[in-house]
Amino acid sequence: MLRFSGMAPKNLAALQSWQEQYDRLKAALAQAGWISEGYVQDRGPGAGGPCYQWTRKVKGKTVSVALSEEQYDWLKAAIANWRTVQAALRRMQRLSRQVLFTTVPGIQRCKRLSKKTLGLT
Repeated sequence: MLRFSGMAPKNLAALQSWQEQYDRLKAALAQAGWISEGYVQDRGPGAGGPCYQWTRKVKGKTVSVALSEEQYDWLKAAIANWRTVQAALRRMQRLSRQVLFTTVPGIQRCKRLSKKTLGLT
């Protein structure tokens, strides 16, 4: 946990709240199961090809792999976990920037930086 002495109580309370949010996100990441990127689809019978398919991008090209039903179910869960992990990491980055630009002294600016510029929106 970050420690800052001499901060205003308002900033200390905000920092504590951000740290708690960050810790919850870290704990959620630690609980993540298997992960995989890409997409899976159940094309159904009569689709003119495999019923279950996994696609992903490799060097800008789409690669498709035929799957069994069991592989489809496993990858579907792994892809959902991947999206959850990515969302948690985005929130952790946003919180990190919030702490940085709120608590760490920076340069003097003529104009305040917007939340969009700081990646806080």
